[in-house]
Amino acid sequence: MKIPGLDGFLRNRARARLRNVMRGYRFLRSTGGLRRIAALKEALTVTPVFHSTRDSKSFVGLSGDAAEIAVRQFLLVRLVGTCLGGELLNSVGQRNAPITYPLPRAWRKVLREQGFNVDERRSALLWACVVALHFASGIFVVLKLAIASIRSLLQSSSGRLKCYVYFDALGLGNLPPLRGAGEKNDIVSWYLRWPGRVAGLNTVCHNIPAAGIRESDGHAIVPISSPLLPFAGLTSLARFLAASVISIGGAFFRALFGQWWYPIMLGEIAKAIHVRVQDPALLARDYLFHNSNWVYRPLWTHDAERQGARILFYFYSTNIEQFRQSGKYPDPLYGWRTMTWPKYLVWDSYQEAFVRRAVGDSAEINIVGPIPFHSGVPAPLDLPPNSIAVFDVQPMRNAVYQPLGIDIEYYVPRTASKFLTDIQRAAMDAGKVMLLKRKRDVGTRIHPGYVQTINWLSSTSNYLGLDPDISASALVERCQAVISTPFTSTAILGRELGKPSIYYDPHGVCEKDDRAAHGIPILSGQADLREWLRGLSSSSSSGLEPTQEEGRG
Repeated sequence: MKIPGLDGFLRNRARARLRNVMRGYRFLRSTGGLRRIAALKEALTVTPVFHSTRDSKSFVGLSGDAAEIAVRQFLLVRLVGTCLGGELLNSVGQRNAPITYPLPRAWRKVLREQGFNVDERRSALLWACVVALHFASGIFVVLKLAIASIRSLLQSSSGRLKCYVYFDALGLGNLPPLRGAGEKNDIVSWYLRWPGRVAGLNTVCHNIPAAGIRESDGHAIVPISSPLLPFAGLTSLARFLAASVISIGGAFFRALFGQWWYPIMLGEIAKAIHVRVQDPALLARDYLFHNSNWVYRPLWTHDAERQGARILFYFYSTNIEQFRQSGKYPDPLYGWRTMTWPKYLVWDSYQEAFVRRAVGDSAEINIVGPIPFHSGVPAPLDLPPNSIAVFDVQPMRNAVYQPLGIDIEYYVPRTASKFLTDIQRAAMDAGKVMLLKRKRDVGTRIHPGYVQTINWLSSTSNYLGLDPDISASALVERCQAVISTPFTSTAILGRELGKPSIYYDPHGVCEKDDRAAHGIPILSGQADLREWLRGLSSSSSSGLEPTQEEGRG
């Protein structure tokens, strides 16, 4: 039932808040204070949310300080992303108005120390509501897991998965294409080619029900609703229910004594209990997580690891470091220094060094080369000779970009447009064709100034805009050279595939020896760009036929 006038009221409130957020962003930019948002998030990353005790550690199944770090990771993901940044900018936009936001006491103190005005009473009340909601959600998780197992037990037990791996948080483009439908530059196909894959593997599982069941290189690719398979017997189900009831009661009573981390993590604890009492034969051999979800390592993965599963964290991109400024490197973005993944798969020694700076020398890291992620559609076979593959970062509308509170304005229309127009003119002068592959179609979120630049490029004779879904690897294979905006992964992919590859920085913001470039040359200004393009040997121009290495990541 609609309440008359409510929709309009809510829209007006949302627009007013957005205006305040954008006003706060402009104020911080004009006063050199954009760094405040990132600095606060970094401070929260390293600030413990409670003092762990022996009892609390055993309750969540972890030892040492791992319990507190797991809770901190969980809260960083749910509370300290874009939402908190927007609230901070909203406060600044209203001349340091009090912030009402649900955070634990230790983190509210950090906000005050960083100069933000916090409404302590209302924020504490809102925090209590968040804890209560998570407690209720945790009970729902227990019921959901139990019901799934009961349904499974009532059905035939035939066809249970054997020797399988599970990929977390994938999309349709991350799966092998249907037979003959495109290049195999997706993450699943890469894993099946990787020498370190599980021996004897017969099934790859993922979280995309719409994909249906497909096959690749003799392996079944199967969607499942959860990485936690239902129990195969009543004994495991009974043990799970008993332990979960104890956890629910314990979380409730501990909350009364201020130990809020029990109820807020109840759902995660239930999943960990599920894995703890599960038949190890029903666990995946590998569980793979990627760097879009870098902060929180699910609590249940600790138990899965103890039962023999491998927990792998892989990077599908390298654009994860902040630019060096005035010869100084900023701290890693929020969350990186809390990571506790047991095994990392990285592209090269530069990325290995980044991980070690974030989490220490004890990390187990494997350098495996570029890791493809999205298969995409096949690249056209009739590309012009002497084509240059160009990869940029599309700027978003101010209403999308500014609430993020990014402290260095690089991926903005001014830079993106000059990046493209400089390349088009230099390519024209050198007799090259510019092939632009945008990262993805972002619809109406794209900045109109960038759209105007694309429209102008489309009117020139040496520009060709390509489908964003085209495989980057397949495109690079068919081009003479690669130009990327700093510090995107395609430059490294180009080098790996044997193509001349550079970063182009139109305004000279990037420092030439920034480690974030992974050793890729950084050119600044049209003069350097023209010289580099003219120097490309015509003998390295693209062949229009697919190479034998087509599809290699």
